[in-house]
Amino acid sequence: MIMKILLLSDIHGNFPALKATINFFQDTSFDIICNCGDSLVYAPFPNETLHWLQEHNVLSILGNTDRKVKKLLKGKTFTKPRKEEKRIMYTWTAEQLDSPARSYLLSLKKSLSFSMHGHSICLFHGSPEHPNEFLFPDTSHKRFLELAASSPCSIIITGHSHTPFHTIAGSTHFINPGSVGRMFDSNPAASCAVLELGSKTIKVVHHRINYPVKETVDAIQQHHLPAIYKSMYLLGQKLN
Repeated sequence: MIMKILLLSDIHGNFPALKATINFFQDTSFDIICNCGDSLVYAPFPNETLHWLQEHNVLSILGNTDRKVKKLLKGKTFTKPRKEEKRIMYTWTAEQLDSPARSYLLSLKKSLSFSMHGHSICLFHGSPEHPNEFLFPDTSHKRFLELAASSPCSIIITGHSHTPFHTIAGSTHFINPGSVGRMFDSNPAASCAVLELGSKTIKVVHHRINYPVKETVDAIQQHHLPAIYKSMYLLGQKLN
């Protein structure tokens, strides 16, 4: 029997992209959906995004943007990011969250682990050693081996770099599904991955899915948020 897991990360409040991703798989049954964090900030649909994750029992963790919003909800502040347009997006997001979304965000942890079909699986935002570490396809094999040694899991799922990859270091599989809501490779399409587990097999398929970018851009304008984010979503690029 094959178990199927939908892997998501870095939705960044882009509910139109999340909705298009889920619709793309409407005829597929998943045993679990996993989300590696950065569910909030930069696109203006924070409540819709968190409500969907909670309602569908998604295994979710915190990313760095989520942690900053969580700080704001607790009455704290932060020194980074320093750019005004970024700080606006954080404070606006925190102000918009309704009570169910706040409670859900405050309940999330920095990592999760579980077992399925004889495989041990860990979710991290950045890496097993640091939630802000960026991992890429060209990260050194030595570094992947070091990280594999630091975790008991045979499958490590990460986000943060917005870059999809599947790398094997020793007997450990590292998987990044890319970003659902904010890719930086000049292609705005949402990125995700499907993990298929057999008792002795691991298969990963990455997907790029078009979504109505204009819906996200129009909402940014409607809420009078910094215009630079309209350009970033239209171009699929990081401009700040």
